[in-house]
Amino acid sequence: MTELLRAYRRDDDGALSFREAWYEAEEGVVVVNHGVVGHLSKDQVQAVESAEAAEALMGAFEAQCVEDGYADIPVAEQHWVVVQFALKSKDGTDRDRHLERSAVSALTTHFAWRGLGVVDRSAIADGKLNIFLISPEPSKAVKAVVSVTREEKLDPTKLSIAVAPYPEPEALKRRHPAGQGTSFSL
Repeated sequence: MTELLRAYRRDDDGALSFREAWYEAEEGVVVVNHGVVGHLSKDQVQAVESAEAAEALMGAFEAQCVEDGYADIPVAEQHWVVVQFALKSKDGTDRDRHLERSAVSALTTHFAWRGLGVVDRSAIADGKLNIFLISPEPSKAVKAVVSVTREEKLDPTKLSIAVAPYPEPEALKRRHPAGQGTSFSL
């Protein structure tokens, strides 16, 4: 069974909405999460008696998404959003690895409950912590990263954010901080 189904729809005003559903076997529930991308979503939880019942419910969810005009956005049509923190040492310290864990956890949670995308990976190299996100709404993702960084006290003074179309990761352009040009290096 598919673990997570996610679909999007853009309305006539250009707002992107999302729906997603997943089965939590340990809890015996199917969770449906939905909302406008970038805003805190709402979820509904339905108890199921078996994996087969969950599969049927997930199939009905998928069919309803299609009927309502929701569809998958292929990764190739999304964007890289690279979150970068300048570090004090080339290879990173224990403090930097703690920053990495905290930032990845906070961004994963924030993005998931707002339909903003997913954390793909993170790495510490050459005095930088890079966190790679994939998002269907890069402008909203950049704003969300800035917000999360401030809320979680992740040292926003060391933060840079760049965006590129998914098929062109070499085309990263700085989006934050503003007024510092568009050049960005990993």
